[in-house]
Amino acid sequence: RSLEGLSAFRSLEELILDNNLLGDDLVLPRALSSWTKILNLYNITDLEYLLDHLAEVTPALEYLSLLGNVACPNELVSLEKDEEDYKRYRCFVLHKLPNLKFLDAQKVTRQEREEAMVRGAFMKVVKPKVS
Repeated sequence: RSLEGLSAFRSLEELILDNNLLGDDLVLPRALSSWTKILNLYNITDLEYLLDHLAEVTPALEYLSLLGNVACPNELVSLEKDEEDYKRYRCFVLHKLPNLKFLDAQKVTRQEREEAMVRGAFMKVVKPKVS
């Protein structure tokens, strides 16, 4: 549940955290900013918090995969999600992390990057709170 000792790995370039107990309380070490280019995460539900945290601690991040997470709206997580949900998600992620080259094993296109610059801030999917 902790990545406490991770900063000791000075040459780390790829971090795969699939099938673990890390969740929305994930705190990545600041040392990631200079060396981590690939990051796979699991058990994430709060997309905006994660993206803000990654933008702060991993500005050089080029590869990110959130497939299989509730935060990544696609058919792998829920049959209620469709391609439009996934496109909005990609646009929002690219708005928050503009240096990404690959998102969820798909290359980021120039068209996606341009759309994220213009519309990405408005692509956050918000669910009404249950009272």
